[in-house]
Amino acid sequence: MNLPLPELPEELRFEVAGAVATITLNRPAKLNTMTPAMGKALVELVYYVNNTSDVRVVVLTGTGTKAFSAGSDIKVLDDYGSNWELRNRVDYARVLWQIRKPMIAKIRGYCIGGGLEMALMCDIRYSTPDARFGAGEIKLGWHGGAGNTQLLPRHMSTGKALEMLLTGDMISATEAEKTGLVDRICEETELDAKVADLAHRIASNAPIASELAKHLVRISMSTSPDVGLMYENDTFSYCFTTEDSKEGRAAFVEKRAPQFKGR
Repeated sequence: MNLPLPELPEELRFEVAGAVATITLNRPAKLNTMTPAMGKALVELVYYVNNTSDVRVVVLTGTGTKAFSAGSDIKVLDDYGSNWELRNRVDYARVLWQIRKPMIAKIRGYCIGGGLEMALMCDIRYSTPDARFGAGEIKLGWHGGAGNTQLLPRHMSTGKALEMLLTGDMISATEAEKTGLVDRICEETELDAKVADLAHRIASNAPIASELAKHLVRISMSTSPDVGLMYENDTFSYCFTTEDSKEGRAAFVEKRAPQFKGR
């Protein structure tokens, strides 16, 4: 199914090149902070990404070099309404968790607060050496509301995660890579090319199998190995019902590159 691209505000940019979609947070003067309107627009964009065959991989990034994102724009937090309305808000980070396709965060500068939560919703994170990561909400009187307390401990030790969460202090890209929060550090001049290469290599593979592999890794986070292995075997078997699996085997025998269609 392919859908018309939704109308997006200037604060969100979207482009597709070779089955790789790039979502760019476009508020550089405000460190690419998020507003309620941007969150609502992301809902439509996520639905589009999930339901168009034109997109196989998603890259999330921010405009400029100062920040990937500094999270919520503190000055507009009251726009969410009452505490109950805030609880039931359209959350820009949790929305990204719903993307079924492989997702890469391309990070420059500050990746803090809700920006860190957005990066944690991605599957792979590449950054420049000068990137900085932090969950500074505690210094303002609250803790993260969309992933920091739940996902940070899945990428680093519990103690290191709590150190970040309870102090609100930032860590360097080098430290983030050592803990597993960042998967690769790339020089500023190489980041775009490295992320593009990774994205296109992923996009060249069978999209159904890619989505299922991501799904299975998510399942592994909350189930026992026995349950996860059963799910894996079921979806492995399902893959052999697809046209792509037949194409992959034929291409192997004929010693050519496969042409996967997501069927």
